[in-house]
Amino acid sequence: MTTLTRRHALGLALAAPALMLAARPVLAGEPKTYQESGVAIDGSDAVAYFDNKGPVAGSAAHSVDWNGATWHFVSAENAALFKANPEAYAPQFGGYCAYAASLGYLAPTQPEAWTIYEGKLYLNANLRARELWLKDVPGNIAKGEVNWPGILG
Repeated sequence: MTTLTRRHALGLALAAPALMLAARPVLAGEPKTYQESGVAIDGSDAVAYFDNKGPVAGSAAHSVDWNGATWHFVSAENAALFKANPEAYAPQFGGYCAYAASLGYLAPTQPEAWTIYEGKLYLNANLRARELWLKDVPGNIAKGEVNWPGILG
């Protein structure tokens, strides 16, 4: 049985407004990949999260079209790695906020709010959502997988 402590309740109460502001209403046919102006994950190089252990802005000069979006990379080598096996590098839940997916809705992501867990990249809406995500990564993944891809509309 899970007990909701005052600390957890306060954390949820503080995170809820931020997540609700970041959340978008689910519309029929939401893109499979979080994107703005057709560019996935705010133009961050998905491979660099694994190589450099964090977000690095990619370039349109090194881009790959995959899963309905254009992905930017810092180098031709990173673009080739991604193109050869995009599922190995692309963030889970289409690059939408993994914590929001665990709660059953979509939210955009912030490149600095990231986690690699068991060799997979997860992005979050903001650093507070990441804190909540990290409290139960396996449980949040399980909930997100149940909700995904139904929350795309």
